[in-house]
Amino acid sequence: MAAANKGNKPRVRSIRFAAGHDAEGSQSHVHFDEKLHDSVVMVTQEGDSSFLVKVGFLKILHRYEITFTLPPVHRLSKDVHEAPVPSVYLKLLSVVPTSEGYSVKCEYSAHKEGVLKEEMLLACEGGAGACVRVVVQARVMDRHHGTPMLLDGVKCVGAELEYDSEHSDWHGFD
Repeated sequence: MAAANKGNKPRVRSIRFAAGHDAEGSQSHVHFDEKLHDSVVMVTQEGDSSFLVKVGFLKILHRYEITFTLPPVHRLSKDVHEAPVPSVYLKLLSVVPTSEGYSVKCEYSAHKEGVLKEEMLLACEGGAGACVRVVVQARVMDRHHGTPMLLDGVKCVGAELEYDSEHSDWHGFD
């Protein structure tokens, strides 16, 4: 019997705000550290001659131009080029020596979904085996998850054709 009466009790709840605070809540703003507003491509040194470049969120089947600065590296001279083992999805466009190190510009094709890492090797003319390994890491979203906000240094330069599109004008075999 006690269980039957327990379910019949009406439950009434109320919410009260403290005096001086309205329902909109002027004190309910969220504040972030200044570090979180820093939306640039992140370059971290992994080893003596290895760097990790995080470029953030990208969209699948899009091409991006990525520009970042490598710190000064003793192994590289002024005439830097890509080593002859190129990646299909990451292509070096230019390397320019600057006062901060090297300004690197490359083109990246986001070819599949997930956290992807593509590698390129930077070498010097006449340098006996002197090269620097650069790994570009991107988080690639599928086409149904919207458009990502690109970091400073990342620019979309084109989209690949989608062959599985429902908007195809091909009618099949007769």
